[in-house]
Amino acid sequence: VGPEWAPPSRFASPPANLTCFSFFCAPLLLASHKMPPLLSRKVDFAEEVKPILARSCTICHANGKSKGGFNMDHIHSFVGGGDSGPAVVSGDSGKSLLVELLLSNDPDERMPVKGDPLSLEEIAVIRTWIDQGMQWEKGFTFAKFRNAPIAPRKVALPGGNSANPVDRFLSPYYAENNIGEVPPVGDEVFARRVYLDVLGILPTAGELQSFRQDARTDKREQLVKNLLSDKENYAEHWVTFWNDNLRNSYTRQYHGGGGKPITGWLKSALSENKPYDQFVRELIDPVGGSDGFIKGVAWRGTVNASQVTEMQAAQNVAQVFMGLNIKCASCHDSFINDWTLKETYSFAAIFAGGPLDIHRCDKPTGEKAEPAFLYPELGTIDPQASREKRVAQLAKIMTSPENGRMTRTIVNRLWAIFFGRGLVEPVDEMDNPAWNTDLLDWLAVDLAENGYDLKHTMSVLLNSRAYQRPAVSLDEEADEFVFAGPVVRRMFAEQFLDGLDQIILAAKGSPAVARGTGRKRAGSRNLDRLMRTLGRPKRDVVVTRRESRATTAQFIELSNGRSVADLVAKGGKEWLDSGRAPTALVEDLFVSSFARDPSPKELKSALDIIGRPVTARGIEDLLWMLVMHPEFQLIH
Repeated sequence: VGPEWAPPSRFASPPANLTCFSFFCAPLLLASHKMPPLLSRKVDFAEEVKPILARSCTICHANGKSKGGFNMDHIHSFVGGGDSGPAVVSGDSGKSLLVELLLSNDPDERMPVKGDPLSLEEIAVIRTWIDQGMQWEKGFTFAKFRNAPIAPRKVALPGGNSANPVDRFLSPYYAENNIGEVPPVGDEVFARRVYLDVLGILPTAGELQSFRQDARTDKREQLVKNLLSDKENYAEHWVTFWNDNLRNSYTRQYHGGGGKPITGWLKSALSENKPYDQFVRELIDPVGGSDGFIKGVAWRGTVNASQVTEMQAAQNVAQVFMGLNIKCASCHDSFINDWTLKETYSFAAIFAGGPLDIHRCDKPTGEKAEPAFLYPELGTIDPQASREKRVAQLAKIMTSPENGRMTRTIVNRLWAIFFGRGLVEPVDEMDNPAWNTDLLDWLAVDLAENGYDLKHTMSVLLNSRAYQRPAVSLDEEADEFVFAGPVVRRMFAEQFLDGLDQIILAAKGSPAVARGTGRKRAGSRNLDRLMRTLGRPKRDVVVTRRESRATTAQFIELSNGRSVADLVAKGGKEWLDSGRAPTALVEDLFVSSFARDPSPKELKSALDIIGRPVTARGIEDLLWMLVMHPEFQLIH
């Protein structure tokens, strides 16, 4: 369906400058230094091995860096190796690629590439350590974890001519990064983009025509205001995002108990635009109809200690509302941040009837964890209080004005939705630095100062010139991300299906046809095979962002699947029955699909496709081409 959708090649060429751990070159062909003999004594990791690795290897392979796919922040990644397999074979240094690279005479293969090579005495230490089983200091990591501040930070709005705060913050950023000023996208592109982002549906031909003809200078601001005020379609669209985040499955067929669906409460909260602090508070300390999130999934059979419902509650509250991953620390002290097993169990104990038995990798340690919050500087939990009172205390602490992390997390999620990439990435790792910290902090404080009104923040983002810049492709290989405009994104499964329904509905051409799809929105329908293939999750786990890259299964389903074929066939019949003249039919199909008129060349080709005379099969072929085209499936 176009070059943007081509899957990445399995045989991509290797980088020009191979690093010491690229592992593309094994087996080594050049002569190497002679293997030094093993030491006859016990090697101490902390005193002997760690200093060698820290001095010679960490610049390329630690603290988040993974040259050649190899990272040695902790023992698991060290053993895992790089792009071509394990770096070491525990107990057998003679078969370890790491030792071969340390001994190599080839300057492009020798480790380390930068700096002096290891001496034979140092290599003997590494060899002996490997042969002795590679004992690693308990809890040690080469990573230096960053802990983002918790408190809100009030930032002064920069000077400038723009009325929009986002553009005021980005003006010096553009200058610093040599990003030139560009005209905003045209009305058609803007309308299609903002309709899909706010309501999850396409503009109708009538809505698009009215917007084009609107002569007001603030018509884009008025359109944003109009869309945000559409309570019904807004709720129908955003329920998909929150269903993914809150694991709200309509059927919950994948488990034997736990919480019930929260759909009614959730749609009502979205429709009334419930303040975000209240929204979070009612999910943590449930009111009528909102308890499904915190009760979690009561899995059938024997359950790992890291997946009991109390631990699920802790993991999910931390991830969804704080952008914090504590799943690793649910089994052992984390390798990806500073959180310990005991701290995670203490957080989970808030949701339990009493102190929790701590399990390390599903084995009991004999210790118990008393209830406690992860960030005691925000407030404390009374361990002697009942479970209900402890949960209420947590809800109050989490939604306190002093919790700047909660507001930073949600405004970052909104930015990622509208712009294709967050101010902080990944969006569930809010300890990572933002590419514009002042902008993130200003948006977070602005949300709180405006009553935690998410639609207020959406309006600020959508009315910015930054949002109206032409869409750009995301260079995933770039060393550093530089914002130049919204990233091209793929429609969600629900947006694709709603859009197809809209095109079929547009055949009726009746002024009485209101904004919508003519049937139940895809986001409110039960999960089926087509939606699952197109990326809608089962919601057995928290999903805060869906994959935007197409898959082979999606290619196959869209090309040959019966569900899409039936919908397209229905569309062919509906458009034939509409009685439109051929040219008007093609023009209306293009406007309904792409929010633009066909070019003369496209019009001529399309008229040939639908047939002379027009046939349902010909219209079906054209409709299939349109909805398979990247211009339909991508949000530009």
